[in-house]
Amino acid sequence: MSVDSSVMLQSMSLMGKHALVGGATQGIGRACAVALAQAGASVTVVGRDAVALEQVLAQLPLANSASQKHRALCMDYSDWRAVAKIVGEFVAAHGAVHIVVHNTGGPAAGPIANAAPEDFARGFEMHVLTGQAIVQACVPGMQAAKFGRIINIASTSVVTPIRGLGVSNTIRAAIANWSRTIAGELGAFGITANTVLPGFTRTARLDSLFKGRATKNSSTIEAVEREALATIPAGRFGEASEIASVVLFLASPAASYVNGINLPVDGGRLAMQS
Repeated sequence: MSVDSSVMLQSMSLMGKHALVGGATQGIGRACAVALAQAGASVTVVGRDAVALEQVLAQLPLANSASQKHRALCMDYSDWRAVAKIVGEFVAAHGAVHIVVHNTGGPAAGPIANAAPEDFARGFEMHVLTGQAIVQACVPGMQAAKFGRIINIASTSVVTPIRGLGVSNTIRAAIANWSRTIAGELGAFGITANTVLPGFTRTARLDSLFKGRATKNSSTIEAVEREALATIPAGRFGEASEIASVVLFLASPAASYVNGINLPVDGGRLAMQS
């Protein structure tokens, strides 16, 4: 049976949809904003740096200038109460948000035994409580539209903890179960919730982690990279655009029956650990 390419393209189109993308000034968040814009969505980029947000905003593509309107929203995910107020007012002013890409910087690296309780509280607030505040503000519009996509950017540590990332391992797992709970409760409204688990991906975060590991082990960044590459069947690090391609699929109508999953995008690394 042949496949109608026009139908396939339509199933990936996000024309008429509005996406809110966190951490959009760099790395995976920025790549997601670009991918969603290319698919026709109106994209609101979110971050703490107003200048950087405007720079990203100016570079977002317009797949259909007649229906797209890109915006920037400056806010700090470390204050969930402020986020709830800002997003609530934004939705009231600009209409429904159909797609939420919940993405923000990971907690600081370090062994779990060295982490203070406050470190966990800070990570939980930034990731789980802020995510909850954003979703609560956006869900009514998703329900009214009978279309909603909540996509969390986490880590493969959801499946297998990563040594030296004690707080992050804990918080990422909490995000994944929060997401699966949303999937179960809101699936009947045409809303899906899924979590993407990037592996080693070329971002500033990865560079920072490798630099820290090299310093701790009195090694070199090159040696740390070689060690990491040896664990990846694909034999290379991922690119932010590759994570964004998966997010685009999950955001699209084509993924309407994909709900409540944790999806590794890691070049096969987790497969070798199972």
